[in-house]
Amino acid sequence: MSKPRSLSLAAYRVLSWGMQNTASNGDIARPEGEVLWLHINAWERHRAIVDFCQRLQQTRPNLSVVLTAPPDADLTRWASSGYPLVNLPAEQTGAARAFLDHWQPDIGIWVGGGLMPNVITRAEERGIPLMLIEAQADVKIARGGRWLPDITRYTIDCFQTILCTTPEIARQIRRLGVASNKVQEAPPLHISPNPRPWPEDELIEVNHALSGRPVWLAAWVQDKEFISVLSAHRQAMRMLPRLALVLQVADVTEAGPLHRRLEAMDLRCTNWDESGTIEDMTQVILSAVPEDLGLWQRVSPVTFMGSSLERGAGGADPLIATALGSAVIHGPFVHSQQQLYDQLDRAGAARTVRSATELGDAVVELLAPDQAANMALAGWQIVTEGAPQADHLIDMIQDYLDQRSADDAST
Repeated sequence: MSKPRSLSLAAYRVLSWGMQNTASNGDIARPEGEVLWLHINAWERHRAIVDFCQRLQQTRPNLSVVLTAPPDADLTRWASSGYPLVNLPAEQTGAARAFLDHWQPDIGIWVGGGLMPNVITRAEERGIPLMLIEAQADVKIARGGRWLPDITRYTIDCFQTILCTTPEIARQIRRLGVASNKVQEAPPLHISPNPRPWPEDELIEVNHALSGRPVWLAAWVQDKEFISVLSAHRQAMRMLPRLALVLQVADVTEAGPLHRRLEAMDLRCTNWDESGTIEDMTQVILSAVPEDLGLWQRVSPVTFMGSSLERGAGGADPLIATALGSAVIHGPFVHSQQQLYDQLDRAGAARTVRSATELGDAVVELLAPDQAANMALAGWQIVTEGAPQADHLIDMIQDYLDQRSADDAST
């Protein structure tokens, strides 16, 4: 480290020493083994980053992940992911050191802007490999340190790899004096789901039981959507008499009462979770086990994503269905997944309906082989477009971790 850099950082740390800090690691213990610390500056990127972490762990199963958000982020807006999620401490020297002492990350990745000099420079001093992706030359400097020269350059220069989404950002970072060989252009991470495999023998058995009949899936259906879905099914059966509906309920406690309602409606129904028997005349296959969706999304060329036709639930994640080749239909109330549905709609991989009648018409239309195939192809292009970038980033992370392990073994 050069002398000017040391003086600037020393002054900055003194100036930020006494700032108030309310963030805490809570009772979350550091996992055993290798730990990836991944900071997400904007909650909108959370889903894509979680998807990437799951993909990474398939390659490196023993790697643990801790996610951090900005100090002032409201974590109640961030969906549960299965990974520890904590606020970074405020830009305070002692708190930054305490954070690193607690988690002892083996590698750090920062997504976006809002760069915080104390935690980043201290991580670099500890020899932790750091990567900046979806980079922004946006450093969050404590108020007392804004007059210090070169804090932005010093902070960004701590990263060994800097991936920028546009040439303009790359040029801006190079103009700060950061070495050009650190700076690359790369697209942002996209959600790229990787569905778990399904036993081939069960898939063959179910397809054989359906005997080539047209079939559609209604997934994550709320109780107030039951009548609309069943009305749409009756309407569609007028055009496709042998049509079968797989109805997966969002609330497992609704399966039993719904089965009795279906029988009272003179619809021939089987409860897959109890008997698993599909007969030639079965009109509705009732399911309540979320894990079985992987089977039904493979069997059904068309999926209606429930929790979207009535206000309240906010929509369910459509990407696994899309990745498994199913055309997606959804209602208008998908605010919790709005960006994903907008992307699928624009690409022609999904369709919005607003009533039972529109749903029935869409099912009939999209079950035509050419329509379903076109939508499935459009969806496949979306869910796979981010795979090369994710794989490239995974390779870089693996290289950094392997090198760190080799360095540790040699000391």
